[in-house]
Amino acid sequence: MENPVIIFGAGPLGKTALDIFNRNGVLVYGFLDDDATLHGTEIGEVAVFGETDNEGFTKLIGKKCEAFVAVEDRTERKTLVGFLNETRHTQPVNAIHPTAILSEEAPIGHGNLIAARVVVQPFATVGSHCLLHAGAIVDTEAEVGDFVQIGAGSVVGSGAKIGENTFIGSGVTIVPGIQVGAGARIGAGSVVVENVGEGATVFGNPAKKL
Repeated sequence: MENPVIIFGAGPLGKTALDIFNRNGVLVYGFLDDDATLHGTEIGEVAVFGETDNEGFTKLIGKKCEAFVAVEDRTERKTLVGFLNETRHTQPVNAIHPTAILSEEAPIGHGNLIAARVVVQPFATVGSHCLLHAGAIVDTEAEVGDFVQIGAGSVVGSGAKIGENTFIGSGVTIVPGIQVGAGARIGAGSVVVENVGEGATVFGNPAKKL
């Protein structure tokens, strides 16, 4: 990546993204965050300039800068992605940790955060604007939709299908072939052995609907 990056979000996820870009030798130009108490502060040596709609900085995106959205809240993340799509006619870049292992036969979309030691196996697919936290595994031929969050150490088994907007907590095991509907939530440490419907919340070993 030749251009510097502006990171939207200066919280823990933004700090993770900063570390990833630093490790990849990508210059981070600055942060934008709607928390006014952060404005004028620095994270490492990188300044938090102002709000996420600060035109003085957003106008650089697509011309002189790339953008990355490091916001955990899915609704806010969608809003910021839409803003970049519509006003800057650009897609956020991926932030991929150098220790992550991504098969050349596993296509991924835009704007994903792929943290340390993540593994994406051959012929798996990962959509756009997903958060794959440290040590997560997406096994062979699994499908992960857009705006999915997969917690640290979770395993999506081979051939499993994860619908868009799904939240998967830390340490979850989704056995091979399972289908998880859009907007579902899976609690930390759960073992999912049955299909999960759209919008359902499940928890436990085996995971049951709450």
